[in-house]
Amino acid sequence: MENHRLVLPGHMNQYGFLFGGYLLAWVDEIAWMAASRDYPGCQLVTVGMKEVTFKKSVREGAVLSFQALRSRTGETSVSYSVSVSKDGTEIFSTEVTLVRVDDEGRKQSLPKH
Repeated sequence: MENHRLVLPGHMNQYGFLFGGYLLAWVDEIAWMAASRDYPGCQLVTVGMKEVTFKKSVREGAVLSFQALRSRTGETSVSYSVSVSKDGTEIFSTEVTLVRVDDEGRKQSLPKH
C-alpha cells in the first residue's frame, strides 16, 4: 500500500523540523490501513514497532511517501515493513506488528488467506 503526507507548519518541532511523533503516528496509521485492507472486518491494534531510527531531517512543505508491505503473518498477528521517503530518499523504515483483538481486547485468530 502506498500513501503520501504533506508536512505542514503544525507538524514542526521547536527547531523547525518534523516532530518525530507525527511521523510515528503516520507510520502506525498506514500499517493499520494496509492490515485493514488485507483483513477486512477485523479489529487490529498495534503491538509494536521493531526499530525507531530517524535517518534524515524533514522540513515544512515536504511531501512524504509511505510504502507498507506485509512481511510476516502469524496466528493472531501480522507485520508490515513500512518505508518513508522524501524525494526518493528513504528517511525512515520500521516493521509494525498488529494483532487482532475482540471487543474485550483478547487476541483472536486472523482469517486464513
